[in-house]
Amino acid sequence: MVRSVIIIIAGFLSLTLVAQKNQELRIEPPFWWTGFQHPELQLLVHATNISATTVAISYPGVEVISIESVENPNYLFINLLITPEAKSGKFPIRFMKEKAVVKEYIYELRQRDLSRKDHRGFDASDVIYLLMPDRFANGDTTNDNLPGMKEPVNRVNPNGRHGGDIKGITDHLGYLEDLGVTALWINPLLENNMEKYSYHGYSTTDYYKIDLRFGTNEDYVALADSIHNRGMKLIMDMIFNHCGSFHWWMNDLPSSDWINEWPEFTRTSYRAGTVSDPYASGFDSIKFVKGWFDQTMPDLNQHNSYLKNYLIQNSIWWTEFAHLDGIRQDTHPYPFKDMMAEWGKRMKDEYPHFNIVGECWMAYPSTVAYWQQDAPNKDGYNSYLPSVFDFPMYDALRDAFTQPEGWNTGILHLYEVLSQDGSYPNPMNIVTFADNHDVNRYLKTQQNDVRNLKMAMAFILTTRGIPQIFYGTEMLMTTGEDEGHGALRQDVPGGWPGDLQDAFTDKGRTPEQQDMYTYLQTILQWRKDNPVIHSGQLRHYIPQDGVYVYFRHNETDTVMVVINKNDEIKALDTSRFSDFLGSHSIGTEIITGLQINQLNTITLAPKSVKIIEINHKSIK
Repeated sequence: MVRSVIIIIAGFLSLTLVAQKNQELRIEPPFWWTGFQHPELQLLVHATNISATTVAISYPGVEVISIESVENPNYLFINLLITPEAKSGKFPIRFMKEKAVVKEYIYELRQRDLSRKDHRGFDASDVIYLLMPDRFANGDTTNDNLPGMKEPVNRVNPNGRHGGDIKGITDHLGYLEDLGVTALWINPLLENNMEKYSYHGYSTTDYYKIDLRFGTNEDYVALADSIHNRGMKLIMDMIFNHCGSFHWWMNDLPSSDWINEWPEFTRTSYRAGTVSDPYASGFDSIKFVKGWFDQTMPDLNQHNSYLKNYLIQNSIWWTEFAHLDGIRQDTHPYPFKDMMAEWGKRMKDEYPHFNIVGECWMAYPSTVAYWQQDAPNKDGYNSYLPSVFDFPMYDALRDAFTQPEGWNTGILHLYEVLSQDGSYPNPMNIVTFADNHDVNRYLKTQQNDVRNLKMAMAFILTTRGIPQIFYGTEMLMTTGEDEGHGALRQDVPGGWPGDLQDAFTDKGRTPEQQDMYTYLQTILQWRKDNPVIHSGQLRHYIPQDGVYVYFRHNETDTVMVVINKNDEIKALDTSRFSDFLGSHSIGTEIITGLQINQLNTITLAPKSVKIIEINHKSIK
């Protein structure tokens, strides 16, 4: 069933009055910690007519600041102060009528373990691997279909649930470690108890619960520990802009302004640039921010102070509970930007080394850069968002190797996007990618020319920023949006019992897949221990005749990258690059492992990349 705004408006008051008599007491966050920089905690309490009760809390170091009721009598908001004197432990929260306890919740305060080396933040020393859990591997078939979950598994339906889960990810961490990735961005794992299209995870129905078809909260923490034990990092996918229409609160909203309502269903314009546009009309600005992403995705009103606190606390809760290293924020410009800045500031206060990357899907570096922390925006806005996705570079990569070379076409696109890095406060902390779960697989955009895919991967793994690879790239997956998002996000062969092919193993890959896997693995494993690629300066030269050359260098090391997009052999005269090469004539090409004994002229194979380590000790 699809709910519309009209239904919500018409039914709000009646739904409030007929809430179930024996409704379970719900308190969120379900527990908390001592020792945060911000000691305030706001508890959302939900139960039938709970506002008619008085609240009693007595625990050393916990002070009740206020208890607030709202439009809906089934909610209370308890504002607490967790003082430095508070110790870990449990205490009852009692709800009373006429001195009698009618409901009780045992609340727990945990002590933050500050000795752990978690919350490290991902950075340019990492390579992020994006995977969709429902399509990666099914490690536990017993959780495929569960009572109370609306959508059963149907692997035949590309838009249905296929059964991938947390255990499937855990079982293949060795595969990912061997490949050489160092951070996992996993598409949302929170409960999406929707009637259909629930597999992708972007319609949250419970912000404090892992979807049982993926596993439990404890399974997620165990996954995080397993990832950390392998020296890798975990990035959680979050959504503040919208929830799912079957979220538990949608039948009993705390207040009529909890979501952004319209007289009739109104879709967002998807024009994120209106937020930073100095000439944007009020109509366009409001439609973008308050319009719904989809009919089954109610648009949340982050200007509701209770909802704002709820979302901020939820991200802190998961970061602490699962020892996260980073967050990927979906549709980052779509919520109210002042709230997003407050969230970013809170996260920075609590986790100074943490990193967050926002999905700011716009075509120009200047509009994307508006959202990065400390951007010199004329309106004074500071997002406190450390990282953004490099969507302009994604656009450039799509055309760089397929367009004919011209004054402003072809491989020059890569050069031109990088030349605008002055727009970003910190271009080394932006995420580069060739594709993701929302767009055509890169190989599809290149007419299945694997040579183009190799060039694109070598580029994002050696240019500035934090590279991200979409799962299945190493297996030569090639699907597109024209087949539907469900088909785009295909299953990994070998992730399901009975699969005829197992692409997780050397023997299970085709020769072409094995060649691509080895190619990526070689670069990834080399990249891990090369600070010159992580933080070295970038110097590039205007592409000529379809050949693009750039250098990464620091005080001790220099790497030369040469991309030949031509479908023919090229002999590159390197005299242009004498300021870097000087008299040095020896280098090692890392993809093949071969030594190059003279660098005056470099022979380039058709549609290929050479990554050359040069014995160059000092660059000025």
